[in-house]
Amino acid sequence: MWYAIEGYDGDDVLAQRLEARPAHVERLVALRDAGRLLLAGPCPKIDAEDPGPAGFSGSLVVAEFDSLEAARAWADADPYVAAGVYVRVEVRPFRRVLP
Repeated sequence: MWYAIEGYDGDDVLAQRLEARPAHVERLVALRDAGRLLLAGPCPKIDAEDPGPAGFSGSLVVAEFDSLEAARAWADADPYVAAGVYVRVEVRPFRRVLP
C-alpha cells in the first residue's frame, strides 16, 4: 500500500537539513530503485523553487510499504529525524488515483 509521509521542519534548521541531505536522499534513491517511490520533495517556506536562506517547512514522501508500521519505522529512521530537522512526522495511508 502507498503511504504519505510528511515531515515538518523546526525553526532555523536549514544548516542541519543541508548536512543530513545526502543520507536522506540516499534512502529515497533506494526506494526509487526498488520501484516503491511515487514522489518525494521538500516544501519551500516561501513561494519559490529555490527558497534560499528562507529554507523549507518540511517534506513530502509518498512510497509503498507492506504496512503502516513499516512506513512509520522507515520514517522514524530518516536522517532528518536524527539530525533534528523534523520536529514532527505524520504517516498516513495514501490511495493513489491519478496518474
